[in-house]
Amino acid sequence: MFGEWWTADTEAVISQALQTGGGPNVSDAFTINGLPGPLYNCSAKDTFKLKVQPGKTYMLRIINAALNDELFFSIAGHPLTIVDVDAVYIKPITVETILITPGQTTNVLLTTKPSYPGATYYMLAAPYSTARSGTFDNTTVAGILEYEDPASPSPAAFNKNLPVLKPTLPQINDTSFVANYTGKLRSLATAEYPADVPREVDRRFFFTVGLGTHPCAVNGTCQGPTNDTRFAASVNNVSFVLPTTALLQAHFTGRSNGVYSPNFPAAPLVPFNYTGTPPNNTNVSNGTKLVVLPYGASVELVLQGTSIQGAESHPLHLHGFNFFVVGQGFGNFDPVKDLARYNLVDPVERNTVGVPAAGWVAIRFRADNPGVWFMHCHLEVHVSWGLKMAWLVLDGDRPNEKLLPPPSDLPKC
Repeated sequence: MFGEWWTADTEAVISQALQTGGGPNVSDAFTINGLPGPLYNCSAKDTFKLKVQPGKTYMLRIINAALNDELFFSIAGHPLTIVDVDAVYIKPITVETILITPGQTTNVLLTTKPSYPGATYYMLAAPYSTARSGTFDNTTVAGILEYEDPASPSPAAFNKNLPVLKPTLPQINDTSFVANYTGKLRSLATAEYPADVPREVDRRFFFTVGLGTHPCAVNGTCQGPTNDTRFAASVNNVSFVLPTTALLQAHFTGRSNGVYSPNFPAAPLVPFNYTGTPPNNTNVSNGTKLVVLPYGASVELVLQGTSIQGAESHPLHLHGFNFFVVGQGFGNFDPVKDLARYNLVDPVERNTVGVPAAGWVAIRFRADNPGVWFMHCHLEVHVSWGLKMAWLVLDGDRPNEKLLPPPSDLPKC
C-alpha cells in the first residue's frame, strides 16, 4: 500500500491552504506499507522488505492510498505481470513499470529468479505529474526485495552485504509512457468474464475537468495564481459545494429544495479551446448540482481535461459503479473521429480512470444502482477545491431496483 507522510497535521495543512487560497504544503515522504525506506533521512530502519524464495510466483496486491500523487512503481530485475485492475481481471500483460493513481488497485504476478541471485533489489515508487514544480512531492520511496540465502544454516536467512540493484523509472512528466501503459489494459472479455459494455447509449454527457480560480474577498489578498485570486477546481465550470444536509437523505425524504438542484449541465455552457490557450476569465461558479438518471439508463461520459492553470492528469473516481474505458486521446475530443475509434469489444473495466493531461477519456456505464453517487478527482487537493459532482439514479419499477430505507439505528446528524 502506497501512502504519503506529512510531519505536520494534515488537517492543518489543508485548512491553511483553503484559508490562503494557495496550494497545500506537499508531503514529506511516500511510504510502502507505512514505511518510508532508506532514501529519506534517518529512516533506513523503517524499510518495507519483501522476502522471497527462488523459483516461485507471488501475487502482489497494490493499492495507491496516497492523497495527491499518481505513482510509477517498479522492481529492479523483475518484470510484473498485471492480471487485475480495480478488482476486475484483464488480459495479462507483462511490464517493467506500472502506473497507479490514488484510488486505483493493481494486482500483479511477480516471478522470482530460478536460483539464488546473490543480490537484493530495490522496489521504487515515484510520482507522475505534469503540474508545476513545487506543487507535488518529488521524492522516491524504496522497499527491498530480498531472497532467502540457501547457503545459510538458518532456514530463512538473508545476507545483508549483497549489492542492491535499482530499477529505472520513467521521467516524472512522461505522459507518453502513461498513455501507452493505460492503452494496453484490456478486459478478459471471455464467456466466463464478459465485457458487458453498453452498445447503445441513452444519455450522453461531456464534462470538462480542471482547475480555475475564485476571486479573493473584497480588498483581500490571496496566494492563488495571482494575488487577487484563489485556486479552485470544477466540473463543467461548477465547483461543488457540500451541503449541510446529506444528498441521499434529501433525495430519499423528498426534501431537496435548498439542498441541491437537479440541473447539472450536460456539457460546458460556454465551449472554448479546452487544451489550447486558456480563456482570460478563469473564474468558476459554485453550486450543489446533480445529474438525474432514470434507472437502467446507459450512459456515455466524455471527460475532457483543460489547460487552465496548467494541463494535469486527473484520476476520476465514480462511486457506486464500475465503468468501461472505451476511448482516450490527447487534445480536444472530436465527436466524429474519436467516436469511430472506440473500443467496444474488450475495453478495460474499472472505477477510477486518469483523464490524460491535455486530453480526454470516454467511459460508459449502466445506471443500475439507485441512490446518489459522487464522482470526483482522486487528488485530495482538487477535491478540496471543488472538483466533484454527483449522479442521482432514480428507482426502477421492480422491488430490487429501489433504494433501501436508512437503517433504524442510523445516527442523526
